[in-house]
Amino acid sequence: MNIQMKWPVISIVMATLNSSRTIKKSLDSLKIQKYKGKIELLILDGGSSDDTLKVARQNGAKVYFNKLKTAEAAKALGVKKATGSIIALIDSDNVLTSNLWLEKLVKPLVEDSTIIASEPIYFEYREIDHWLTRYFALIGMGDPVNLFIGNYDKYNYLSKSWTNVDLQQEEKRGYIKVKLVNRIPTIGANGFLIRKSVLDNYPASDYLFDVDVLEYLVKKNSIFVAKVNQGVVHLFSGDVSTFIRKQRRRIRDYLYHYYYKNSKKTENSLESPFIFWGIVKFVASCILVLPLVYQTLIGYSRKKDIAWLFHPIACYITFFSYTYETIRFIFIKEEFSREGWKQ
Repeated sequence: MNIQMKWPVISIVMATLNSSRTIKKSLDSLKIQKYKGKIELLILDGGSSDDTLKVARQNGAKVYFNKLKTAEAAKALGVKKATGSIIALIDSDNVLTSNLWLEKLVKPLVEDSTIIASEPIYFEYREIDHWLTRYFALIGMGDPVNLFIGNYDKYNYLSKSWTNVDLQQEEKRGYIKVKLVNRIPTIGANGFLIRKSVLDNYPASDYLFDVDVLEYLVKKNSIFVAKVNQGVVHLFSGDVSTFIRKQRRRIRDYLYHYYYKNSKKTENSLESPFIFWGIVKFVASCILVLPLVYQTLIGYSRKKDIAWLFHPIACYITFFSYTYETIRFIFIKEEFSREGWKQ
């Protein structure tokens, strides 16, 4: 790598709320980075009552109170407070997989001025991890609905691809240069780097929904992002009941922000044929059962891990959680409460 390369200041933006079970591992992976530029660590906390803030301060973080509690509000606040020219949205349950991780993610942004953002191309699969962490690494997403929609953004063992969205891709050394024109994958979290100048031109709001940023930009013009040949660990802290709660939170917050508070009509809305027909396929697969069994068997044949057995269960949990919350939304319109929330 060119030793004369000028490395920009990176502002790590990390949302927390009772994240003591994962944040130390995340920050430990940041401490070992051999990045040649300056790193600024911003912790946006929603009111943790555990050791989260203690760990954050021990690691030299600038800590700010996030009164709205949600991760999206934390990201918006973090961008406002950041001084670096590169914003890195790294979650408190993310573990960077090597001491050159930041350098490799920044490299496309330094080398190519047309690239506005970068992110890892897969979730790191580790046999030592909890079976739920392994399952989500195998499917490359946190929500199985995205498998049927096809807009996932990490490598999936079933499709043998990092997304099912038809995109123009150009192989580069260490990464893929991707042109986004219309439909976009769910790019924007779990180790997502973006130029601050891009976010400075995004409409000001108390919330920053990562997927919406790229969609807003694409509506104006095509953009380029880099999918870097690196992984990131996405730790799942909890059990099946935690997954149920996360799915209920996901859909309740989505309905609240997209159909009540802001009435957004985007490619991520149900009005989009891309999303609508993906959900139809998901519902049909749950009703027919066999498609889910088939996916489980195919997945196991490609990566032998009993974590695949959770796939049909994950789909049915999602199906019933989304159905319940959608019916509830007709009568009660509110965000999911973060009371007692733990990462």
